[in-house]
Amino acid sequence: MSDQPTPITIAKGDGIGPEIMDATLRVLDAAGAKLAIEEIDVGFKVYERGLSAGIEPESWNSLRRTKVFLKSPITTPSGSGFKSLNVTIRKSLGLYANVRPTVAYYPYVRTLHPGMNLVIIRENEEDLYAGIEHRQTQEVTQCLKLITRPGSEKIVRYAFEYARANGRKRVTCMIKDNIMKITDGLFYETFARIAEDYPDIESDRLIIDIGTARLADTPAVFDVVVMPNLYGDIASDVVTQLSGSVGLGGSANIGEHVAMFEAIHGSAPDIAGKGIANPSGLLLGAVMMLVHIGQAEVAERVHNAWLKTLEDGIHTGDIYKDDTSRERVDTDGFTNAVIARFGELPRKLNSVSYTGAQQMAMPSAKLNIAQDKTLVGVDIFLDWVEDSRNPDVIGKKLQDLAGDMSLQMITNRGVKVFPDGLEETFCTDHWRCRFVSAAGEGTTVSHQQVIGLLSRIAEAKLDFIKTEHLYFFDGKPGFSLGQGQ
Repeated sequence: MSDQPTPITIAKGDGIGPEIMDATLRVLDAAGAKLAIEEIDVGFKVYERGLSAGIEPESWNSLRRTKVFLKSPITTPSGSGFKSLNVTIRKSLGLYANVRPTVAYYPYVRTLHPGMNLVIIRENEEDLYAGIEHRQTQEVTQCLKLITRPGSEKIVRYAFEYARANGRKRVTCMIKDNIMKITDGLFYETFARIAEDYPDIESDRLIIDIGTARLADTPAVFDVVVMPNLYGDIASDVVTQLSGSVGLGGSANIGEHVAMFEAIHGSAPDIAGKGIANPSGLLLGAVMMLVHIGQAEVAERVHNAWLKTLEDGIHTGDIYKDDTSRERVDTDGFTNAVIARFGELPRKLNSVSYTGAQQMAMPSAKLNIAQDKTLVGVDIFLDWVEDSRNPDVIGKKLQDLAGDMSLQMITNRGVKVFPDGLEETFCTDHWRCRFVSAAGEGTTVSHQQVIGLLSRIAEAKLDFIKTEHLYFFDGKPGFSLGQGQ
């Protein structure tokens, strides 16, 4: 370890944030961590100053300079005028990998799954968390799910590199590609291709619904699990709670240039200022930070002392149980207990060792894979409502307007309702109308043809609200069929 202190940026956050940050920094200082600390304000008080992002513009300079961020939980005000600071930071700084280790500390922390020791690696920048939403009609809103090839490549390769560097044996991919065949399909296709580069590591896949059920039922059979953003957010909270307490979960957010470390729990305003908060989640996030910045010996000292404290039954109120705990302590008492156990190892819980660990290779994505792209049609979305909401009515109008294109189908909420729809299908005011070339499906369509069609629809005073071009890539459709098509 270098004698020079490592610059880091900290934010004490909201609620219990200042209390657990002070406790964490006291442990790190006592353990000999060499840190040059810069502090910034984030969270509620920044929102209250009228900054909807929750962070001062000049604070970005600190994060870009130190490239390491230790952050307490924050509170995002309710209401539509505020963006999640966590999502903003992750996406703005390219923190594409969210890493959440989850370990059971049985019998010292009560759990139904004593053998749990897994890591969920969640893609952190895209999926539904792209935050691209629109209200399209009076009845229909949409949220765009974005899965990219480069984003999938980076997170999948990170998962395998993490497994290799940390002695893990298997990586499991969880997706829903039986329904979202293009988006989740791309994620799994990328996983399967990259898995071939790691013959020393087992790989498998599960559909996310049964996968989450198995995480909840038999988490001990999993090792490293990688998944898109939303699934990973939900599943990692599930398994952390199953380990005994969500308050014990630390988290790392890793990018090519910057990394952020935090507890996975929220700001807990109901106990703020009472001095009873458990600092363990942020402290374990700080342990991950110490490993990341090359202070492995300090990380090992802190983590093993923390494990010994749990083992000795020195517990804060959130995990205190009469039959497993020896002493109920407040935040300061727990902090003092960890410091007092520096140099000790747990006797029954597995001790940790970070010194001499294999250096992890940071992946980068391959860009600009050349493919032949051909426009073969267009989906035009209409806001249309008549008393009958009869698809045949709008279908016949659009057939008359098709010109040198052909109306192939109309769907409502993804279900084909024209031609030959079922009268039992419930319809809203949001209609997807698919047009292809009149010369036949798969025939090239020009942008001029699409513009001409839109002009005729506008002249007919039909309200088109968005379009999606239909492309073939290397001769394969880049769009889904309608349900029932």
